[in-house]
Amino acid sequence: MNRKTLVLPAVVGLLAPVLAACGGSDSGSGGDAIVVGTTDRFTASEEAPAPFDPAYAYDVGSWNILRQTTQTLMIQPRGDGEPVPEAAEECGFTDTGNERYACTLRDGLKFANGDAITAEDVKFSIERALSIKADSQVYGLLSTVDTVETQGDREVIFHLNTADATFPFKLSTPVAGIVNPDDYEKGKLRAGFELTGSGPYTMKAEVKNDEMIKAVFTKNPDYKGSLKVNNDKVEVVSFDDAEAMGTALDKGDIDVMTRAMTPDQIRKLANATDGDVDLIEVAGLEIRYLGFNTDAPTVKDKAVRKAMAQLINRSALVSEVYGSQAEPLYSMVPASITGHSNSFFNTYGDPSVDKAKGMLEDAGVKTPVKLTMHYTTDHYGAATKQEFEQLQKQLNDSGLFDIDIEGAPWDKFRPAELKGEYDVFGMGWFPDFPDADSFIAPFLDKDNTLNSPYVNQEIRNTLIPESRREADRLSAVDSLTEIQDITADDAPVIPLWQGKQYVAAGDDVTGTAYVLNSSSTLQLWELGRGVSG
Repeated sequence: MNRKTLVLPAVVGLLAPVLAACGGSDSGSGGDAIVVGTTDRFTASEEAPAPFDPAYAYDVGSWNILRQTTQTLMIQPRGDGEPVPEAAEECGFTDTGNERYACTLRDGLKFANGDAITAEDVKFSIERALSIKADSQVYGLLSTVDTVETQGDREVIFHLNTADATFPFKLSTPVAGIVNPDDYEKGKLRAGFELTGSGPYTMKAEVKNDEMIKAVFTKNPDYKGSLKVNNDKVEVVSFDDAEAMGTALDKGDIDVMTRAMTPDQIRKLANATDGDVDLIEVAGLEIRYLGFNTDAPTVKDKAVRKAMAQLINRSALVSEVYGSQAEPLYSMVPASITGHSNSFFNTYGDPSVDKAKGMLEDAGVKTPVKLTMHYTTDHYGAATKQEFEQLQKQLNDSGLFDIDIEGAPWDKFRPAELKGEYDVFGMGWFPDFPDADSFIAPFLDKDNTLNSPYVNQEIRNTLIPESRREADRLSAVDSLTEIQDITADDAPVIPLWQGKQYVAAGDDVTGTAYVLNSSSTLQLWELGRGVSG
């Protein structure tokens, strides 16, 4: 029968010693491949030629491919919490200032082709990402690395240019993935869909018209790490839309349906009383927001951005489009993360046409302000268009704006956004790791993921470094709150909502409660076959 299961986040740190102890990959369940559906699209193009190169990839779909195949020194544990060693045997700060971080590699690590992994390979991989400086801006995650030192074959020491208590989290992200120098050039991205690593799986891509339509993951017999692999093979199939993915699940062509289901699909599965598909609700940290090219003439005056923030009715937006599957968000930092502050609500209060009108009049901005909001048609789910139609209506109904909306596929949308071609654009964010820093630095620090021209020196030079000095994240709350207050006042981004995440699966598939963590990391190794019922 259909069952809706709520998966609660685990107690922070509780699972770390358990994960560290269970290592190895010799526990696959055998049987047929488990087939997982997704609407993520994987395209290699002239503008984005290397979708699976760790030095380039910086979207949730590509990262979820890399996390299965490319091993990192650290990994986020099954139930969230502090990262634990993965390719490393142990890691830790060796000074009191959080500026020297040392790792010892596991003994006998090998790439999937049999080559031994040494500390020099780790050094090469980190330095490669920093030297390439891909326009995806993913190298910004490693911005606090000054130099990388090796001692023998198994010791790696990171010397940081400033204190960074979040550095262990950053070593758990794919940009820090260990790659083989024989396969990856030092100064050049690896184009196409081939990838090699030392993770729990090897991957073979099925490609059509420069697009990967299926990824076949086979258990890596030489894998050494902290993960228990519960299957021998998983296939990830990319669908054009959620409806096609749902039809495949109904027909039994796939076993698991992941992101992104439509709100209607989720409601129907939640309310169904029969059938052999389970709906699992998983704690999530996905957010949606509006971004701005703050140098663009239409939105350069912050009064325009502030007026938009004053007018947007998040509760109505969520109610009309997503229902109970999302919640209004008044900060880039989600409500469940230490350091969250409702800064946008504190600054603007309830939506008000009169207040927005006053902001524009005081700044001498002529109304209605005419501009275009851009959104991606195929990256965040089918409801994105409806979401932007609602935003358009809210802003235009005020009489203060004349908004057009325009959609584009992700492989066109993302490069255009990075080049500054859009004045206003809609984006989603799945955190690199579950910490407030991952909702602040990627948008406001140097080398940010939006390539944004917005600069606030106090945030960059004082508040972000202050927050990173605090290993106890509660001690960073004052700095984090001030960052959020400045962001609300300048409005270089406008948070909209925080979403939940869902998985639908046949009831003979086990491990679905852990196939996604709160950062939307796909953990295919958790899946197995069980007894129907």
